[in-house]
Amino acid sequence: MPAIPPEPPLSDTERLDRLRLIRTENVGPVTFRHLLARYRTATDALQALPGLARRGGRRRPLAVPTTAEAEREVAAVRRAGAALMVIGDPGYPVRLAAIDDAPACLSVIGDPALLGVPAVALVGARNASVNGCRLATLLARAFGVAGYTVVSGLARGIDAAAHEGALATGTVAVLAGGIDVAYPPEHTDLLRRVADSGAVVAEMPVGTVPQARHFPARNRIIAGLSLGTVVVEAARRSGSLITARRALDQGREVFAVPGSPLDPRSAGCNALIQDGAALLIQDADDVLAVLRAMPEQVRNAGTPAGVPAGVLHEDGPGWRPLDTDDSTRRRVLDALGPEPLPVDELIRGCQLSAPIVATVLLEAELAGQVDRYPGNQVARRLDPPA
Repeated sequence: MPAIPPEPPLSDTERLDRLRLIRTENVGPVTFRHLLARYRTATDALQALPGLARRGGRRRPLAVPTTAEAEREVAAVRRAGAALMVIGDPGYPVRLAAIDDAPACLSVIGDPALLGVPAVALVGARNASVNGCRLATLLARAFGVAGYTVVSGLARGIDAAAHEGALATGTVAVLAGGIDVAYPPEHTDLLRRVADSGAVVAEMPVGTVPQARHFPARNRIIAGLSLGTVVVEAARRSGSLITARRALDQGREVFAVPGSPLDPRSAGCNALIQDGAALLIQDADDVLAVLRAMPEQVRNAGTPAGVPAGVLHEDGPGWRPLDTDDSTRRRVLDALGPEPLPVDELIRGCQLSAPIVATVLLEAELAGQVDRYPGNQVARRLDPPA
């Protein structure tokens, strides 16, 4: 598949409208991407939102930020010492843009060029052992010397050790909250040092204090920026395993360090290896050998096609949502329950075309009738808004 030519630079109006679109009620990263694929500009997508939501069953208007509100958010990002990057900007990392639920916008402090360098994610337990932290530091240092940026989440334990090990060569910290909120608070100094020598990124608006629901979203960015994810010490229900699963969903490599069966901090890593989801590694060379064997275009662009950031295609240029009737909408929504269902299975079960199902889901999500989940899955909301 040939590389697709990059889009022209975004106008100031389009950049602001992309920020307004992602901050709109019921518009998540996947819906944002579908809207841009269909309408090509955020300006046109914003104009289409009311009609789409009404067809999905929405009675009251969607909450859409004004241009002035978007301008205030951009100003707040600047006051925090950061720059705002939206999908479609020339500097938006191609590897991250390749995932289905790429963040529509990122606040960045430090060197944004690091986001495009071949990278390795290094994650693990917050209550890590001394040996686990030591190994994470050694791995990070070796990856950096080999020319790879180290990406992690600034958490206690393995994350912090990974950042420390890669400070001299380049590391990226992905925050669960706003770009101006250090979490945990004791890592304020580490955050400053990462920003000074590397880069810090955040998807959430300035001032957002991280909540539990923010961390899985943060983890998909860690995996999405990286060619592969290395897990050092992770319990069976560890957040690090969420990062590993997201990496697998994104078609990226996963590596795990084995540990004692008697140590619950290694149970998650051992399970990844046992299930065949991760390659067993003992040192950095085991990881580097796999990364070096990747085709150069994959290592440099993160996708075999080399698709530039911001290029969003769905069923051809200028494709628009199809007309659907009430019986078709009921047919799709009645096939959904509270448990996430792959969209491909939904299409087969409804015996409708993919564009028709995609249109119904788009309208239903804007109306608050369905939720999207990783792995191109959807579920019916039990308590949709009026």
